[in-house]
Amino acid sequence: MKNEELRYQEGKRISIISLITNLLLAALKIIVGYTANSKALIADGFHSFSDMASTIIVMFSIKFSKAPADSNHPYGHEKAEALGTNILSVILLLTGFLLARDAVYSLMEREIIIPGTIALIIAFISIISKEILYRYTIKIGKKINSRGLIADAHHHRSDALSSVAALIGIGGAKLGFWYLDPLAGFVVAVLILKVGYEIMRDSSNELMDGLPEEGKIEQIKKLSQNVSGVIEVEEIKIRSYGPKFIADIIIVVDDNLTVGEGHDIAAKVKRNIMDVEKDFKDVLVHVDPESVHQ
Repeated sequence: MKNEELRYQEGKRISIISLITNLLLAALKIIVGYTANSKALIADGFHSFSDMASTIIVMFSIKFSKAPADSNHPYGHEKAEALGTNILSVILLLTGFLLARDAVYSLMEREIIIPGTIALIIAFISIISKEILYRYTIKIGKKINSRGLIADAHHHRSDALSSVAALIGIGGAKLGFWYLDPLAGFVVAVLILKVGYEIMRDSSNELMDGLPEEGKIEQIKKLSQNVSGVIEVEEIKIRSYGPKFIADIIIVVDDNLTVGEGHDIAAKVKRNIMDVEKDFKDVLVHVDPESVHQ
């Protein structure tokens, strides 16, 4: 419980920093975008607002995920992070679609508007700020093994890249290439759509109990086979549960063992795995007699 509280406090601190930064950047970019007539900066500002939404979702999902198991949720609440991340992906996809539609409309209507110089300055400030925020957030996300924070960090990086696109678009438009500003707005929208899709893909995989990397399964098989009395590891199923994993294993033992002896071997397999693999929440071991698999 202590580790979960520390994990929550770490996540909360970086989330508050992200929230304040995104609020200031989003308001600045949208206000300047409208006053300086830059479609690219307006799109970039809404991207930062979607960053705010993502940070709020991550904060609440991490807080909820640390709640202990109860009668209705016997495995705990860790999947709240994946659920929150999935909601974030929907927000990103909707934001990207609306911004892309607006950019295409401006290009088709040939709205020739040259942005003001202040828009260039704000785009540059945004690039620096968001890159710093990305590096800090991903460092903490990896430290506490939070998929939500890592997803939020990549959102910060995509916002930095969208500001680069905005900077190019605004600069090009000021040089006389009017179409570069709305085109940059479209590029920003596509970046948002891409990040939204990738986040939805990963979080949905967790919610649907998708397999982790192959190396994890091989490691669990090796640890199980190292236990004396295990003739064979018949089956291994591993599923993600927030920052943790749960494993279901079928081991094969000698037919002549007593129920108690089989139970002891299963307990040793579980202990052997959880002593080495600290990111496992639970290991369920089923014992089969050797004759069943002949």
